[in-house]
Amino acid sequence: MPAKFTVSPVGAFTDNYIWVLHHSGRAVVVDPGEAAPVFAFLEREGLQLEAVLLTHHHADHIDGVAELSARWPDAPVYGPADIALVSRPVMDGARVELSFGAALVLEVPGHTLNHLAYVIDDALFCGDTLFGAGCGRLFEGTPRQMHDSLAKLAALPNATKVYPAHEYTLANLRFALTVEPGNPVLAIRMSRDLKLREQNLPTLPSTISLERASNPFLRAHEPAVRQSAAHWSGQALDEVVEVFAALREWKNRF
Repeated sequence: MPAKFTVSPVGAFTDNYIWVLHHSGRAVVVDPGEAAPVFAFLEREGLQLEAVLLTHHHADHIDGVAELSARWPDAPVYGPADIALVSRPVMDGARVELSFGAALVLEVPGHTLNHLAYVIDDALFCGDTLFGAGCGRLFEGTPRQMHDSLAKLAALPNATKVYPAHEYTLANLRFALTVEPGNPVLAIRMSRDLKLREQNLPTLPSTISLERASNPFLRAHEPAVRQSAAHWSGQALDEVVEVFAALREWKNRF
């Protein structure tokens, strides 16, 4: 059995989370866009860097890697092959062996073409693909790619904890309530997450079960979501990917 690890959020910039997985003095860092807060956390907790996991190439996810690698040159950096800082490129289906278990690599294009996610035990680290009640913008991929990537993540076990890289949940919930105002799960989630943010606490992790019940981008097949998207777009939307594309465009302008 894999060892049970702790996941801690390290804040960066205005709304990034750098997730640190740690157990028995060793740490794995996901998407370190800044080095300084990671250094501070590792020193405070007495942790040695074991590895870095990168989901995609945007600067707010990788700009701290060089400094971390200079301090811990033997710690491998896993991620997409298009990132020069990656020492061990990985692809869909690969398993990254860590001291406390193995990370399954999933390719989830959409936000970027080479975006990856990592599943470790019951935890999903999904970068900018899946957010709390939302999903990433389509900077490089197509609506079909992102829809299919989200469907891949939604097929994970319901209890899977979801660790996105940004604190976007409240803004996403406001949009979700506009799309599906009759969804009771959204009202409950908004009330809970407002209280968390008032205390400066993360709204994350979420769960796959909660996302399936309240995230409009995972609910493009639902009649109420389709009707809202069609009304906003002013046209009939027969295919689920058309609904998804309309939702994403609506959110871009929201």
